[in-house]
Amino acid sequence: MSMPLWRRATAELVGTAALVTTVVGSGIMAQRLSKDGAVQLLANSTATVFGLAVLIAVFGPISGAHFNPVVSAADWWLGRRSRTGLALPDVGVYAVAQTAGAIAGAVIANLMFDLSAVTWSHTERSGTDLWLGEIVATTGLLVVIVSLVRNGKTAVIPAAVGAYIGAAYWFTSSTSFANPAVTIGRAFTDTYAGIAPASLAGFVAAQVIGMLAALGLIAVFYPAGSTETAAMIDEKITAGKAA
Repeated sequence: MSMPLWRRATAELVGTAALVTTVVGSGIMAQRLSKDGAVQLLANSTATVFGLAVLIAVFGPISGAHFNPVVSAADWWLGRRSRTGLALPDVGVYAVAQTAGAIAGAVIANLMFDLSAVTWSHTERSGTDLWLGEIVATTGLLVVIVSLVRNGKTAVIPAAVGAYIGAAYWFTSSTSFANPAVTIGRAFTDTYAGIAPASLAGFVAAQVIGMLAALGLIAVFYPAGSTETAAMIDEKITAGKAA
């Protein structure tokens, strides 16, 4: 990308912070306004749908609006031969910025609702059912992004990605974290959206497996030299880069 790396990394940090503030803050608000679990999930997922779509549209032209280390890693892998994706060192910088932003977003949400800046979550989220949910959520997210780019439907990516995550809140057992940085950030809040630190490893491992599964499916659906035009190859595979 033409933007200097420090500008892109700053956009990833701020964008991921805003995303986690949206997820955690809406979860706290939902929990305070309703005791009904379904209403809480509806409020949390709705805020995330709209917030994510807006953030992709805003930060996409700057950094690609990854907000997610598995998206950045997939971008590098799929673009490595044509040199259209991130450089490998940039993936590391993005991941650090995304994780720092996610932690900052949780802290901001805690403070906005008059909680301690850091309140470690006690919400255990572990088990093969939840890990499978994360594999499914992450696989679907990457397949959606890449499929839309390679079919030339980049204009709908912000809305489509937001819609997919909103749906996955409901159809996955894990409520679709699908993002290692966001998962880590959510450990810093002992509220509705939190995840206990002891549960992080299982979720992140499942997300990495989901990324690998998505790359396999993409290789099947879009083998090199088949459906992509030269212009599509030049397109970035991430939501924001195509926004």
